[in-house]
Amino acid sequence: MRKILISVAMEPEPPSRLSRRSRFWIVGAVGMLLSSGLFVSKASAGDDATQILKGMSDYLASQKTFSLAFDSDVEVVTPEVEKIQFASSGKMLLSRPDKLRVSRTGGYADVEIVFDGKTISALGKNINAFTQMEAVGSIDQLIGKLRDMNIVSAPGVDFLGTHVFEDLMDGVISGSHIGLGVIDGVECEHLAFRTRDVDWQIWIEVGSRPIPRKYVITSKAVGAAPQYTLRIKDWKTDAPAGVEAFAFTPPSGANKVALESLVNFDEVPQGIIAGAKK
Repeated sequence: MRKILISVAMEPEPPSRLSRRSRFWIVGAVGMLLSSGLFVSKASAGDDATQILKGMSDYLASQKTFSLAFDSDVEVVTPEVEKIQFASSGKMLLSRPDKLRVSRTGGYADVEIVFDGKTISALGKNINAFTQMEAVGSIDQLIGKLRDMNIVSAPGVDFLGTHVFEDLMDGVISGSHIGLGVIDGVECEHLAFRTRDVDWQIWIEVGSRPIPRKYVITSKAVGAAPQYTLRIKDWKTDAPAGVEAFAFTPPSGANKVALESLVNFDEVPQGIIAGAKK
């Protein structure tokens, strides 16, 4: 399961990977659900949840070009066991097999990543600096490379490759179809899955367009059980995605730096919480 565990055990670090190589992330009213009869037999609920997730995964993998907007929230637990939440919003444009553009703006960072099939470019607009790295291949190959280098820390990356179902189900030990929910006015199927280290929930749009609308990952191995929440909106499959849409031109005066020199590039800013380790 290619998910991200929120590594916030008393420190505001960005998420780190679990499961297949030490990675990924429901705190809910389980008693209330049980008493209301929403949980049928565990086997049938799990089978139903798996089928719905597979339908979503196949749909995502079949999309050649799409764009979307998103909002994300990541929780950090301070040394005083206080939860602090950091919020960001962004946009993404994808064209298979080898084009990707993602931007994200938060209170402490304004970043953009562009991949054209040959080179990945990362720009910190707030610091007017960028870095570039050769990365010839597909989006799947790019994700694998960035994971191996511990660069990717966004759970939503699970939805970008062509092996969505396999990546999501890696390490899953149980799954449940909770029922229906409404996200941004859209009716969705609500699923919940568990791994050894994290619990995660997903809300999938009902109908002919089974896209993920909300994704919540809860770290069970960290005190206070911090969560990562991703909301997806403005899904479009008719966005212009020519080569020019993935051209990277650094802004005037931007400095080209080494990857490790791009500071405040994550959703959680460095050193923002007094006393927390980084």
